[in-house]
Amino acid sequence: MATTIEIMKGISQVMSMSHDGATDLDGNPVTAGLKREEGNPILDSRVIDGFSVRMVGSNKLCLTYNVEMKIKDVHKSTFESDIESAIASVKSFVQKEYKKVTKNSLSLKEDGEIQVDVQYISKIRTTVKACQVYTVSGLPDSGTQKEYSLDDSIKNWLNLSSNKRPQNDKR
Repeated sequence: MATTIEIMKGISQVMSMSHDGATDLDGNPVTAGLKREEGNPILDSRVIDGFSVRMVGSNKLCLTYNVEMKIKDVHKSTFESDIESAIASVKSFVQKEYKKVTKNSLSLKEDGEIQVDVQYISKIRTTVKACQVYTVSGLPDSGTQKEYSLDDSIKNWLNLSSNKRPQNDKR
């Protein structure tokens, strides 16, 4: 079973290989299922989208998807399903690349609903930020770990003091 730090290092390695324009070992472009990967980058207007991951607590992974959209696309009936499918494709990309990097599988279980935040930039464009929290299986829950208090840490530090003087001290 992998420890928390090993899982975080594996996820960090996956994220370092997922930027726009990244290539794999064979020289092929890395595709995560984002809208920016579709079409010709020189001729087509570029879609601004991307994703990030972060650990929340000791066993939760928050996957965030950012995209710039036109207002008419936000008001479509398929908006929610488009965002959910984008997050699902990013999740599968992270799991697939994690398996390549560490030779272990990354099991993610949804923890709650997707949180979507739409902010207007102008009368035409909006920015959408969607966040889905997953529970990483195999990691201890933060409630089962020992809680450290600042008072105990200070008391332990003060108990380290002694009245002994080093031999080279001539005061």
